[in-house]
This record gives sequence, structure tokens and C-alpha cells, in this order.
Amino acid sequence: MAIDTNNEVKAIAKYIRMSPFKVRRVLDQIRGRQYREALIILEFMPYKACEPILKTLRSAVANAEHNNGLDPASLVVSKAFADGGPVLKRYRPRAQGRAYQIRKPTCHITVAVAPEVTD
Repeated sequence: MAIDTNNEVKAIAKYIRMSPFKVRRVLDQIRGRQYREALIILEFMPYKACEPILKTLRSAVANAEHNNGLDPASLVVSKAFADGGPVLKRYRPRAQGRAYQIRKPTCHITVAVAPEVTD
């Protein structure tokens, strides 16, 4: 199985209110798989991160289909990664007048699809 990285098409979801660490655990499961297979995996995994990843994957395939004229059945997830976004900092009151910092992480999800080259 060879992947044509010249025709790679991607989609990026930015500022997703989720830890990149939790998103990467799901992305590792779909990287390198066929589009249909990745859809099935994301539909039935029990993680909250599956929803934004599924949305991003569908967007990447729609980009490939409409902008580049590629067939969705021949697409493979060539790249899938999550980068850390800005962290929202919030404070919670604690005992004796102290403040406890709460960090609310965000992430940017990138999914790239490419056609599979059959030899």
C-alpha cells in the first residue's frame, strides 16, 4: 500500500476545548487507515474526542472530493495529529484566602487524507 502524498488534502479544527493528550490517543487509532474504516472506528469509540475528530475527517474528505476531485473510497488518513492550543487560565478560591489555578487546555486537530496508489 503506497500513499500519494503529492495529492494530500487536509482540514484543521482549531481551539477545540480538549486536552491534546486525550485527542492523540484517538488519532493514533485512525492514522494510516482507509477513510471508511476510520469512520467506523470513530463512530463506535467511547471517547469524547471522537466527535471533533470525526468532523475534521469528514471536512478533509469533503475538501478532497470537491476541490481536488478525488474519490472518497480511495482515500487514506495519511496524517493525523493534535497540537496544543492556548490554555485558558481560571482561578478557584481555596482555604485561607488562597487561589488555586485551573488550566483549561485547547488543541488544534489536523487530519490529512491522500489517495491510495495501487500498483
